Amino acid sequence: MDSRRDHGGVIFVDLRDRSGLVQVVFSPELSPDAYRTAEQLRSEWVIQVSGTVRRRPPESENPTLPTGLVEVFADEVTVLNAALTPPFYIEDDVKADEALRLRYRYLDLRRPKMQRNLILRHQVVKYIRDFLDARGFLEIETPILIKSTPEGARDYLVPSRLQRGSFYALPQSPQQLKQLLMVSGVERYFQIARCFRDEDLRADRQPEFTQLDLEMSFVEQEDVLQLTEELYTGMVEKLTPDKKLVKPFPRIPYDDVMARYGSDKPDLRFGLEMTDVTDLAGETEFRVFLSTIEQGGIVKGFVAPGQGHYTGSDMRRLEETAREFGAAGMSHVRLQGEGSPSDLVDEHFLLSPGLRMPVEWSRRLAETMGASGGDLIVLMAGPARRVNQWLSSMRDYFGERLGLIDDDTLSFAFVTGFPLFEWDENNNRWDSSHHPFTSPADGKESKLDGDDLGGIESKAYDLICNGSELASGSIRIHRRDLQEKIFGILGYNREQVEERFGHILEAFEYGAPPHGGIAPGIDRLVTILAGAESIRDVIAFPKTQSGTDLLFGSPSPVDAAQLRDLALRIAE
Repeated sequence: MDSRRDHGGVIFVDLRDRSGLVQVVFSPELSPDAYRTAEQLRSEWVIQVSGTVRRRPPESENPTLPTGLVEVFADEVTVLNAALTPPFYIEDDVKADEALRLRYRYLDLRRPKMQRNLILRHQVVKYIRDFLDARGFLEIETPILIKSTPEGARDYLVPSRLQRGSFYALPQSPQQLKQLLMVSGVERYFQIARCFRDEDLRADRQPEFTQLDLEMSFVEQEDVLQLTEELYTGMVEKLTPDKKLVKPFPRIPYDDVMARYGSDKPDLRFGLEMTDVTDLAGETEFRVFLSTIEQGGIVKGFVAPGQGHYTGSDMRRLEETAREFGAAGMSHVRLQGEGSPSDLVDEHFLLSPGLRMPVEWSRRLAETMGASGGDLIVLMAGPARRVNQWLSSMRDYFGERLGLIDDDTLSFAFVTGFPLFEWDENNNRWDSSHHPFTSPADGKESKLDGDDLGGIESKAYDLICNGSELASGSIRIHRRDLQEKIFGILGYNREQVEERFGHILEAFEYGAPPHGGIAPGIDRLVTILAGAESIRDVIAFPKTQSGTDLLFGSPSPVDAAQLRDLALRIAE
């Protein structure tokens, strides 16, 4: 029962199931017994109704409901189960705290929006299965209990009772398993795979998540990208036809996307592209710029159109916003007046305190960055990686503030040509940008013996959409000698390589074909298609950001007997 309305002589009940609502009418003249029962009914009670479906009177039709032209005149009603008063209203615009909704998740899932999310998720997975089956892929399940191997995040460990002191790991992904399936001659594999990572959580992360795992033999990068684009294009157009899809999906090189947007997963629904103005900044006497450049940093920024009217107090608030994003500081140039930079005079250029430069320098800066009268130029200085992070956050802030984001648009793109390695400053060593099984780009293998390891391009690629990374993949290494060389660069000695990866290296010696694939996340995809605020809204029973299941109260302690069976003791 969704609701009950007593109109004095006639009772109206909205009966709800997964398919929607229907109005049931209880009349004392038609069925006195059913009417007396209806007087006792309350929200969320489970009832069974028999009656006659009739067309509603013209003045009482409800065009907003699929069943709004008809109603059921009840002859009989049976209470199958009474219900306690729910701790929150079962409606889409519920104001209850998320922790309360997760504690009573079985009630939260009754809300129509949550039902639609679960249905959409089912439709997405079914579309994927049908699409790949039609193209010769085999769905193969891989083990959940595997060996612990480093793949970028902490493993969840499972102690073995039969082999005391030894542990299984829950898979972060089926990476090595799908490569072994390629060695096995499967050629085209996929799986709707459950994956596990013991990492800090955010709105778009869960400790257990679902991904489409996909691998193909005898392919090159473009083969994988074309298949993925065809899958996503068909899925979006069939399942969410109200969404505006930007196609074809652009392929953007990593260096280009970082230069233009400061992020490898930018929201492409709006512009606000960035410009490196380090050379121009070097002409100033501004100590912040000069010291940054001397230390190998950059000066970079973007234009916020139509925001040159900001006052001094507006700019101070904007600088505070930048600091909240982690920025060390921010400089600016406000362009007053109208027209191109050449049309503006001295008083039209308002610069940050300390940034005292001739008007000609401001004019050249505006021309370089594509600014005109009425615009605001935002500048930041520092190490390249940090400046990109700060500016990317500010770009998203302005995109939202200026109303540049269309919530009904899906702007997909592939980012290609990632670096093979990145320097880990904390551990003072090279690490894989994606994972250690990623192949270097064609012609780059010889550079593995050189000093410029950070400049080696890989055959890795990401699929991004609306500011989120939806998938990551690569063409894999399929030769033992090359794989061993990569492991050596990453700091593994021979014994570690053999102990952790000996199985896959041995497999490569038995005729492993070239292969590659991609692993799109199901949770993030459905979140975007559903317009949900968090992936927790598209997972039936999610964890909180602290990794807690509020419904079951897990994780929880176990009794001493279980620990003894596993030869474990909890340290103080």
